[in-house]
Amino acid sequence: MLVKKRYRISGEIPSSSMADIAFLLLIFFLLVSTIDPDKGIGFVLPGKGGEFKVNPKNITNVLVNAAGQVLMNDKEIPPHEIHREAARLLAENPLMIFSVQTAENTKYQDYITVIDQLKLANATRISIADSE
Repeated sequence: MLVKKRYRISGEIPSSSMADIAFLLLIFFLLVSTIDPDKGIGFVLPGKGGEFKVNPKNITNVLVNAAGQVLMNDKEIPPHEIHREAARLLAENPLMIFSVQTAENTKYQDYITVIDQLKLANATRISIADSE
């Protein structure tokens, strides 16, 4: 009596080229995907050596301390009221420059709030002063 050999069909997936396929997919998605760059404050900074004298009457000093308190021309003002005071100063003098200076430990959010309030008042001349 002759016994026939039975061939079994294996239920395995060939994995010899899986690493190649995974590597190609990884490269494909790295090339196709985009990464959003960090968004910051959009300022156009002047070129080096562009210093000139400004009339002191045209400068308003805005100081922000580490506690988030704001002084505008040596007068304390609530941060949410900056845009009203800035709009009043701009109505009196359209050439007004707002010089924003922060303390070393000032929170970034407090600084952004001051800049946003000045932009609400349509202030286009904003100077960022170094902290001393």
